[in-house]
Amino acid sequence: MKVADVFRVRNPEIRALHLTWIAFFITFYVWFNMAPLASSMLKSVDWLTKDDIRLFAICNVALTIPARIIVGMALDRFGPRRVFSVLMVLMAIPALVFAFGTTMMQLLVSRLVLSSIGASFVVGIHMTAMWFKPRDIGFAEGFYAGWGNFGSAAAAISLPTIALHMYGGEDGWRWAIAQSAIFMAAYGVYYWFAITDGPVGTVHRKPRKAIALEVSTWGDMVKLILWTIPLVGVLGILVWRIESMGYIGRTGALICYGVIAAIVVYQIIQILRVNIPILKKGVPEDDKYPFNSVAALNSTYFANFGAELAVVSMLPMFFEETWSLNAAAAGMIAASFAFVNLLARPMGGLVSDRMGNRRFVMLSYMFGISIGFALMGLMNSSWPLIIAVAITVFTSFFVQGAEGATFGIIPSIKRRLTGQISGMAGAYGNVGAVVYLTIFTFVTPTQFFYIIAAGAFISWVLCLMWLKEPESGFAEEYQVSSVDLQIEEEERQKKAAATG
Repeated sequence: MKVADVFRVRNPEIRALHLTWIAFFITFYVWFNMAPLASSMLKSVDWLTKDDIRLFAICNVALTIPARIIVGMALDRFGPRRVFSVLMVLMAIPALVFAFGTTMMQLLVSRLVLSSIGASFVVGIHMTAMWFKPRDIGFAEGFYAGWGNFGSAAAAISLPTIALHMYGGEDGWRWAIAQSAIFMAAYGVYYWFAITDGPVGTVHRKPRKAIALEVSTWGDMVKLILWTIPLVGVLGILVWRIESMGYIGRTGALICYGVIAAIVVYQIIQILRVNIPILKKGVPEDDKYPFNSVAALNSTYFANFGAELAVVSMLPMFFEETWSLNAAAAGMIAASFAFVNLLARPMGGLVSDRMGNRRFVMLSYMFGISIGFALMGLMNSSWPLIIAVAITVFTSFFVQGAEGATFGIIPSIKRRLTGQISGMAGAYGNVGAVVYLTIFTFVTPTQFFYIIAAGAFISWVLCLMWLKEPESGFAEEYQVSSVDLQIEEEERQKKAAATG
């Protein structure tokens, strides 16, 4: 696939790509519609405080982690068209409640529920994988993610203007948020009718059970359990932060910890229920896949997307304080980290396609991230500002490219499990953000950059040891195993029996 191909919108797969990145763009626009309007909210609602806004920011990512896992399971059962459409329509409800909420509890709960919209990313990843061949998937996924992810930056740029100039008044921020929610719901309905789950005749490969990821060996089952625990367990950090801010008492926190522990135990039970019968029966050789590759890619997304979310939140203040810039100038410079996404992430996928070795590309990007953040750790006020900006852009190039390379590999690991694997890796990006942002409250920016560099290097080591080049990574079609064919035949028999 060439870059020029993205303009050939008459091609069904290109049209599907554009429909899907726009859907992702809109969901991220809605997800990040609060931060640009925070000051307007404080002026309009006299009982809101800055601490309340900080709490809403925590809630804004809280349920994204479990939602990505649940959505990943739903994808493998219902397909991306249905899941994406339903997600856009349903999430418009909490967005509207937040827009017109009149009590602290309404704003808090609606923002918490709305955080589930962050799971939209993995839906489009799955849809794109159904439309594109393995040899082209890297660029397609990178283009989808790079342009769709820009929705957060578009919200920051446009929403204040919409609130102030289109609506105006004290409630302008409410109507700006409501407008984005209504548009998202409308697009969700349109998406349902405008696209299919892959080209006509595509077989939607489904796992035998959608409640937990299937594995190939007993050892892999143990690894899956160990990698599953942090996905929900990390929410304990959020509970601790909310308690330390005084919004809930010790009893409330203990109840939350108990719920988190119960969810973790439930997930482990589901993993055992799904995999013990499969492993006792024996997994055919042609159906096995290396879970170590999944673990390695979990670590890459923790280290690249997790770092991106964390760094974007602190970079403006870092430039403002280090080089004595005004807020506007610092914000524009920091925005360069996000703007690089438009080119670097598609390029990461394209390089992954063209090099003929996806593992080597992944290793190169992760090593580049560790070097980039190490250089950012060296930056101080004695450095020329232009050099600091250049290093920031250099680092962002590797961060965004690594994100594209990660999802250039995932669809080729095990086709029928793409939704669940994408959900797990995507969730680890948010785990990384929570961990890094928590660490940032205890360290200086310089130390913070070094810690992120160390995290990227650890991921590089894990990829070096565990990541395997996918067998069908550049094939005409995804690998189909004997189990895939068996499941397909069972589905055909069920439909035949149902139709009489």
